Amino acid sequence: MAWLHTWAGLWFSWLLFAVFLTGSLAVFSEPITHWMTPEHQEAEALAARKESVPVDRARRFDLAVDYMTRNHGGAGMWEIWPVDRFHDNGLTAYWFDKNGMYADADLDPDTGAELDDHHEAAGRATLGGSHFVDFHYTLHDANLGLWIVAFASMAMLVALISGVVTHKRIFKDFFTFRARKGQRSWLDAHNAVAVLTLPFQFMIAYTGIVISSAALMPAPIAANYGAGPDAARRYLAEMEGEETLARSGIAQAVPALEPIVAHGERLIGQTARAIVIRNPEDSSMRIGVYGWNEDADTFRSISATTGMAEFSASGELLRLRPPGGVLGGAPSLARQVMSDLHMAKFGGLAIKWLYFVCGLAGAAMMGTGAVLFMVKRRARHGDEFGGATARVYRLIEGLNVAALAGLAIACIGYFWANRLLPAALENRAAWELRGFFLIWALTLVHAWLCSPRRAWITQLGLLSALCLLLPLLSFATLGDHPYAQIARGDWESAGVELGALAFGVLSGWAALHVWKRPASAPSRRKSRANEEAAA
Repeated sequence: MAWLHTWAGLWFSWLLFAVFLTGSLAVFSEPITHWMTPEHQEAEALAARKESVPVDRARRFDLAVDYMTRNHGGAGMWEIWPVDRFHDNGLTAYWFDKNGMYADADLDPDTGAELDDHHEAAGRATLGGSHFVDFHYTLHDANLGLWIVAFASMAMLVALISGVVTHKRIFKDFFTFRARKGQRSWLDAHNAVAVLTLPFQFMIAYTGIVISSAALMPAPIAANYGAGPDAARRYLAEMEGEETLARSGIAQAVPALEPIVAHGERLIGQTARAIVIRNPEDSSMRIGVYGWNEDADTFRSISATTGMAEFSASGELLRLRPPGGVLGGAPSLARQVMSDLHMAKFGGLAIKWLYFVCGLAGAAMMGTGAVLFMVKRRARHGDEFGGATARVYRLIEGLNVAALAGLAIACIGYFWANRLLPAALENRAAWELRGFFLIWALTLVHAWLCSPRRAWITQLGLLSALCLLLPLLSFATLGDHPYAQIARGDWESAGVELGALAFGVLSGWAALHVWKRPASAPSRRKSRANEEAAA
């Protein structure tokens, strides 16, 4: 168990640190996106002016249906969003293309004409906070990356269980921290953050694996539904209580949607968000009305499903799902709750902050474990890898610096790239992402070129400077600053910059602490404390 805890923890600690750090930032992906699109103020003002004019929703439905009939009549599904709360109050249509994948088009809400990709108000293209979401669970590779993170999550469960088994004084040591004691201090810190957030760490690792089960365990799905994305979709639809719907071959026009949608809104008690038409223009068509979740809805239930009412083409009610409910029974409810537990879709801002703090504690657990590994080895002067031991240890020390401090630098560098890259740059979002990975790669090269102590001091100092100077960068490029943001009630932008200042202070303190501590000369004799920790 001790061997499992040490080596499973070490070889996956760098990746898990990245998963936890970016996952913590992903909790606030919407405020980050808000900050990274500073032109949002003009867009929001425009949206407010549009909202003052009553929306002719019935006309929007007619325009969207007409567009879909002319351009995507053979699609097996149409989806219409008559209003977009978060952007410009626009009209959007979705459908399944020939490969069974989602496709979409933004439509002019007045004419129904398809808009090009540059129809929005002038602004900067960016992935925003979704970069941290995607990296957190796929490493920006939906196939291989998902599997890598899943294996790392399994290794984390192994490390957690073996750590509990091998730790004899797990609760006693939680209340013990001995500062300035070298290896003992790192061990105390590792124990404290691990025990404090142990239930959270188990939950987040387990639910992360479960909600990806359809991709990670495809054999049962393939045996029952066949292969390909359409099979996975049928499986998920059945989990949600949705019956397989075959086309009858009898043509039937899509009825007027506004009366059906208004009826659905009364039944579910929510404003309509999306209208999904299965088997459009066929007598077997089903029209589903899906609602918007309000803040009060997410407080009442861990399950964040919206209300749904499904009708036949004649307007007959076929299925009804209240907000927070499911239609697939206990298995579907369990899956939904696990998904919402992992994604913090309940409890409002308080739960988001709890997840953020616990996620950072998880990152600290991974980071202190990786550092502790090398602290113990430096004290032992062992011969684990024969003649290559010194080179392996040097490799691990460089990876420690780049995986911990280097990743944090790459994250704040991503914010800097958002402000420094020209707003009109072609493929701008891709260049922001390239900047993130380039900075991270440079920190790894630096960590291997310098001594470990110098690399830690330099990279922590750089991290501190980049964080502390971020508000000044915003002021220099946009004329904006936290005081003005707070004054106008823009707490999302202010929160990002104040958070950067807090991280800057912490990383500056860490750099100063390492700099003040003298480089210890190698000792060939184990101290009594080292032997106790090794045991």
